[in-house]
Amino acid sequence: MISNGKMPLAQLHEIVMDIHPYATAIHIREKQKTARELFQMIEQLAQTIPLSKIIVNDRVDVALAAGAAGVQLSFHSLETLIVKNRFASLKVGQSIHSYDEGVKAIRDGADYVLFGHIFPSGSKPGQTPKGLMPLTRVAQLDIPVIAIGGITPENTRSVIQAGAKGIAVMSGIFEARDPLEAVKDYYHALKNGDGKIDEHI
Repeated sequence: MISNGKMPLAQLHEIVMDIHPYATAIHIREKQKTARELFQMIEQLAQTIPLSKIIVNDRVDVALAAGAAGVQLSFHSLETLIVKNRFASLKVGQSIHSYDEGVKAIRDGADYVLFGHIFPSGSKPGQTPKGLMPLTRVAQLDIPVIAIGGITPENTRSVIQAGAKGIAVMSGIFEARDPLEAVKDYYHALKNGDGKIDEHI
């Protein structure tokens, strides 16, 4: 589950408390917040969910200071190789958009990659989705591939069958009318769609 950066902390905390039993990771993606605000947010969330489930977007410093499980890096972040060499305790995910970027992520020591966007997504207006065929190719790499972008309970099965080890969801949960029911729908789609819910990602 990836936070959308749009809701007050109290609302986010309430939703996360309900949904975290169905999530392998809570990705804190709050680009407008300062390091201090992010740290305080994680401290509060950690009162009710395990730090081992928390992944921090981009901010290696905050992830380390807060004791989070890991960090999600993108093209503008510190390089994966640097983070893995300096901070071996952090689980590092790398956002990629191609097979070649996936090869580099493996070479640099990433623990998993986030690949997308797979389907049309409201958070990527006007951008052409990758589709399932590129996902199938990327999924052949020797690294867990988490698919992102426009994923619904209805298309989750096709994503898993294309080779993804898991899915990442933002608006489908955090902007749902009932986030708990939404996450249950995704959870059952994964379990019943030949998906393996990997507790180690």
